[in-house]
Amino acid sequence: MGSSGSAKEGKFDHGRSGIRRIIYTAIYSRDGFVAAFRSEAAFRQLLVLHGALVLVACVLDVNAIERAILLAVCLISLLVELLNSAIEAVVDRISLEIHPLSKRAKDMGSAAQTIALLMVAAVWGLVLFG
Repeated sequence: MGSSGSAKEGKFDHGRSGIRRIIYTAIYSRDGFVAAFRSEAAFRQLLVLHGALVLVACVLDVNAIERAILLAVCLISLLVELLNSAIEAVVDRISLEIHPLSKRAKDMGSAAQTIALLMVAAVWGLVLFG
């Protein structure tokens, strides 16, 4: 097997570049979104919540910057939930054994989502009532 720059850096050489890499990245992203939707109840619940908030943000009488911030915090919360789910999947893949480091990783992911949701509440509260 030949050596490449990526292999020397400890990265897997996928052998794709240019438009082909972009297409495969889009496919992997779609697969991740579908997996989260199918297997993560919390992700589905957040999609419903943030979907409703996005609709409300689109009809609110706010300026463009406020609307952008309202939409951005909703997307950030979904992003954090995807990362939290990914952390949980990796931890479970390594071992289902109860371990303090596994618990710590999962708890930190959950804490990140809690902070994201508090940010959503704070931003929406400030824009609507601030």
